Amino acid sequence: MERLKILVVDDESRMRKLVRDFLTKKDFDVIEAGDGAEAIDIFFDNKDIALVILDVMMPKMDGWQVCREIRSYSTVPIIMLTAKSDERDELLGFELGVDEYISKPFSPKILVARVEAILRRTSGFSSDDVLRAGNIEINKAAHEVKIDGVNVDLSYKEFELLTYFMENQGIALSREKILNSVWNYDYFGDARTIDTHVKKLRSKLGKKGDYIKTIWGMGYKFEVEE
Repeated sequence: MERLKILVVDDESRMRKLVRDFLTKKDFDVIEAGDGAEAIDIFFDNKDIALVILDVMMPKMDGWQVCREIRSYSTVPIIMLTAKSDERDELLGFELGVDEYISKPFSPKILVARVEAILRRTSGFSSDDVLRAGNIEINKAAHEVKIDGVNVDLSYKEFELLTYFMENQGIALSREKILNSVWNYDYFGDARTIDTHVKKLRSKLGKKGDYIKTIWGMGYKFEVEE
């Protein structure tokens, strides 16, 4: 089986080596970049990168700029690393389409576990696994969403969130449950993380966005009106 390729972007060589060593032990193919500009060049020269681990504070081009550039062309999963713990930075990351957000210092084993969880969800679906509800169709294998037969461009996390909603139609879902299920780990951040993603998802779904009902003080429920 071909090894999945991961781009690790950090201006600290010791940090890159630490992450690389843990990832290669899990049989991932690791490419490194020491600054944002180099990361962009490498990303567009390698069309088969499965995931990007991206530091925020870097010379030449910071992580936010790199994320914007990548998101202009790709929905590849992005894990953002930062020395800051400011929730405003975290929310900015999610607004830009970051899939995971990890503050330094962190456990390399936890980072690898999150990498594996994301890649397992992106590549582990059966080819005939299709969900349908209210003229919304999700093809998990192809990672595609169609509304009334027309493709809708969703980020990785928006796709996962919609899939989770459709798999749990009619069930009231708390923000905590959504975070633990969709982000696949115990998340203790601000509930606005969920609200930000739901707002963007509703916008992309157009009128079908009304299927995502807000349950005030709790969370959300996906319900198709007959």
